[in-house]
This record gives sequence, C-alpha cells and structure tokens, in this order.
Amino acid sequence: MVIKEELRQRRFWRSVLAEALGTFMLVSVILGTSCLGMGAQQSNFLAPPLAAGLSVASLVQCFGEISGAQLNPAITCALVCARKLDLLHGLAFAIAQCVGAMCSSAIFYVCVPTYMSNQLVTRVSSERNAAQALGMEIFSTFQLAFTIFAVDDRKRRDTSEPGSLAIGFSVIAGGLTAGHFSGGSMNPARSLGPAVVTGIWENHWIYWIGPMVGAFLAGASYEFFFASSASREKLVACLTCKDIEIVETASMSHSSLSTATQTAARTRPSERKQEHT
Repeated sequence: MVIKEELRQRRFWRSVLAEALGTFMLVSVILGTSCLGMGAQQSNFLAPPLAAGLSVASLVQCFGEISGAQLNPAITCALVCARKLDLLHGLAFAIAQCVGAMCSSAIFYVCVPTYMSNQLVTRVSSERNAAQALGMEIFSTFQLAFTIFAVDDRKRRDTSEPGSLAIGFSVIAGGLTAGHFSGGSMNPARSLGPAVVTGIWENHWIYWIGPMVGAFLAGASYEFFFASSASREKLVACLTCKDIEIVETASMSHSSLSTATQTAARTRPSERKQEHT
C-alpha cells in the first residue's frame, strides 16, 4: 500500500525525472570533453575531470532540493545501505540514472564520427592492469562519497557553506587521480551508457565493483565513525534493522549538550578573571 501511494505522488516522479535529466546532462558534458584533443593527449586527459567537476557543482544546485542530485548509482546504493534513502527511491533513481546516461551516449554515438566513438568508453590504461584500475576506482569513489556524506552531515547542522563546490572539487580530484589508470569514472552509469551503444565491454566490471565498494566503504566509515551522530548504538541499530533516526537524534542531542557544557566551562574562568580585575 505504501509503495502504491508513493508511486502516485507527483513528487516521486519529479525526483526520478531530476535524476535522469541530471545524469543525462552530466554524461553529456563528460562525453563532449572526452572527444576533445584527439591529437593532444594531455588536454584530453585534463578536460573530462575539470568539466565533470564543474558540471556536478552546478547540477547539485539545480537538482539538490528535488532529488539530492546523486547522479551516480554507486552513491545511491551507498545512501540506501546507510538507510538515508529508501529502497524504492534507490531503485528508481539508479534506473533513471542509467537511462539518462544511455540516452546521452546514444546521441553522442550518432553525432560523432566512427573513429571517435571509442573515446566515449572508459577503459583500463594499456600501461596498467585491471587490479590497479580497480584499486584506483575504489579510492577515487571513496573520497568522492566521503565528501558527499560529510556535506550532507554539515547541512544537518545548518551550515551555510557551499557544499556543491566541495563535491565538484572532489570529482575533479578523483578524475585526475584515477584518470591514467582507469579513466576516472567513479560512476557506473557513466561507463554503462557508452558500453551499451558501442558494444565495448572490456573490463566493464571494474566500473561497477570499484565505485560500489568505494562508495559503500566511505558511507559506512563516515556514518559510523566520523559523523556528528556517530555512535556504537547507531551501528548496532543499522545491523539489526532498527530505527536509526531515533538513535541519531539521541546522539546529536547528547553531542549538543556536551558542547554546551564545555563552552560553559570555558567561560566561567574568564568571567572570574574579569570580576577580579
């Protein structure tokens, strides 16, 4: 009954459309810059990470309030595992992201010359092996997902800092770091779209397992060890499928109380000094 009611909500389909359109725009930017610099390898390497980071920073501002602007099945999966997103939204978002990426890839595949279509696919560098590429995909996605979870945690504490810039810079950093190993995908949808339209599936598993593992490890480590609401009770609640929100509220209330107590303790000596003077 709950699922049927959710599927009838305009807000649900609006958020799904936002993920599809956002991923379409992101992948289009990446593929467009991947086709540049055919004769200059250096510019071809730098352009996609820079364009992807700038695009993500703007898309988070566009769709962040609608769907969260995840634009990445690995990030969506990590949010579902951390119980920040329900399974229905997670599945719908992941499908929408893959569809958006495939539509973008199909358009580029039709528009670009045949000899340039290979540039659309993420591949393991000829100078590296699959294990190295997998490790770099895990690491680059880990730092991206860790940044996203940290930005989400800061939003809860009502900070006014532009989190979209931090996420965009993280995308650039990950792309530049893993680019010479695996192409710096960090996004299964970005790799799936070109693979579907070109039929090139060489080492494609890397671009699913790497980002998924990296995003899961980042979400688990931040939520249960570094978040403001992190606690042993929260970890136990997640493992036993209990209500995490109740544990988070209690942990944050305790944290706020501890902060207020420490602040009061610091102000007392200064007040006493002022009285003596």
